Amino acid sequence: MSQTREDPDRALMARIEARDADALAAVQAANASDRLYTVSVDVAVEAQVEAGMRQVRERFGRLDGLVNNAGIADPSGPSLEALTLDAWRRVIDTNLTGMFLCAKHAVAMLRQAPHGAIVNIASTRALQSEPSTEAYAASKGGIVALTHALSMSLAPIRVNAISPGWIDTRDYRKPSALPPPALRPIDHAQHPVGRVGRPDDIAVLTAFLLSQEAGFITGQNFISDGGMTRKMIYAE
Repeated sequence: MSQTREDPDRALMARIEARDADALAAVQAANASDRLYTVSVDVAVEAQVEAGMRQVRERFGRLDGLVNNAGIADPSGPSLEALTLDAWRRVIDTNLTGMFLCAKHAVAMLRQAPHGAIVNIASTRALQSEPSTEAYAASKGGIVALTHALSMSLAPIRVNAISPGWIDTRDYRKPSALPPPALRPIDHAQHPVGRVGRPDDIAVLTAFLLSQEAGFITGQNFISDGGMTRKMIYAE
């Protein structure tokens, strides 16, 4: 997602979505406005990313902030022995290479902005793992490293990452998607803050990191997980 912002009353947004046209159409229908412009691209394909950024420039003439959020969200996969090279590459190309490509083709516009900023969405899986999550964990760890590398290469453009934990996105699924299982009391109770995360928890942090209120922050990874990565757990 890339966002252009002038002031709160005149915010413009261009949403560049990976290949799910149905989900993109649902977003457009739910937010009908000339301030929202959607482009469907495969973020792992450089020509499509370049074309999408060109459309943003033609539509808005500027870009003040880039939020890299496209990715394959399911961390679980086959065992290492059964993980194919094609499956590995699909996750890495989408989750990590896609962010590199979006930054590469957005940077010319961001350099023209008064206070350009990038926020990359990583994951707590960059820091801790369950079995059979090699491709996903590697992609998210790469995002954290890519973030601090970009913060040095693109300065004074600020580049930060957010590593969400368990975020309940059921209210943001496309209409045709099967509903996920209902959350259980234990799902909330295991978090030190007492609940599973919500999309707004990540959205407000993202907006802050794009804003000039965060003008002295760059190269950082912010963990938003309700305290789970700080929780010591022993099997009983």
